[in-house]
Amino acid sequence: MSNSSGDADALIHILYIDDDEGLALLMQKNLGRRGFSVEWAPNGAAGLARLGEGGFDAVVLDHVLADEIGLDILPCIMAQPDHPPVIYATGSDDTSIAVAALKAGADDYMLKGISADYFDLLAAALEQALERARFRRETAQAQEVIRQQRDLAEMLLAEVNHRIANSLGLVGALIRMQSSMTKDQVAIDALHETQMRINAIASVHRRLYTNRQVGSVQVDEYLDSLLTELEASMRDDKRPHRIVLTAEPVNLATDKVITLGLIVSELVTNAFKYAYPDSVPGEIRVFVDQTDEALRVVVEDDGAGFDPESPARGTGLGARILTAMAASLKSDLAYDPGHEGTKVTLVFSLSEGK
Repeated sequence: MSNSSGDADALIHILYIDDDEGLALLMQKNLGRRGFSVEWAPNGAAGLARLGEGGFDAVVLDHVLADEIGLDILPCIMAQPDHPPVIYATGSDDTSIAVAALKAGADDYMLKGISADYFDLLAAALEQALERARFRRETAQAQEVIRQQRDLAEMLLAEVNHRIANSLGLVGALIRMQSSMTKDQVAIDALHETQMRINAIASVHRRLYTNRQVGSVQVDEYLDSLLTELEASMRDDKRPHRIVLTAEPVNLATDKVITLGLIVSELVTNAFKYAYPDSVPGEIRVFVDQTDEALRVVVEDDGAGFDPESPARGTGLGARILTAMAASLKSDLAYDPGHEGTKVTLVFSLSEGK
């Protein structure tokens, strides 16, 4: 059975799968008047073969065929890539057939007939199905564009973080070279501390690009890496101390992670320098846990203790950095006077803008 006459390319192409050739002729005649071109397939095998060749905008599938039912064929149609929408047609008013067809992927369901009203309804159902299919295609295309743009943005952001980390690493290396050429121990210590502060920031950007994270860092992993590097840098025969980290896996915004890293690095560095006598081993403990909408960070040791009201032992820059960093988190550092040694607690909100 051939396509209806006229310009076929300007028509909506329908594949009609039904074993009733007479009804197929009526379908072709009536839908042809409504802007459709109908091709008939007498059974499921012929319909699937023709559908596989492409060129159809929609399918009308009959329920009862000679040796099968439409529900046997429908899953095969749905399995084809970019399959057209399917209108399921049957002479039965059994609603369970409609439910089964819709569950199997049919776009709509029609009770068969031969009246003009039936073909009007079928034409309307086909047009609505085509409109829904067009909307789904456009939505999928828009989502694909968004996904590609997001992937590109994430790739560019990862590259930015990579370059920042490399640049900060270069700055740290230059400071290390400068300290190696300096004889003044005070200047050497100051340069060393500056290098560690830079490393605390660089570590965040390294973690951002290596983990492909966007805008946040997992605190426990970051601090584990940071403190491992800090211990390796500072530990020697004069300061044989160990850093022990106990931290919950909490994701934190990048800016807050950088601030937190600077605070923890500063407190641990102070403990390394001042908590214990020379050559006496000691433990420096860092705890991080989440309470409701806040993050609690504790740095403690069992050393000589520290009075926050006492004069600064060095330049005082570290104390000013700690105060400024805590303030940026809308918090402050609380020293526990009852602790044997030094215990500093920082609690700040995890919510943005609070």
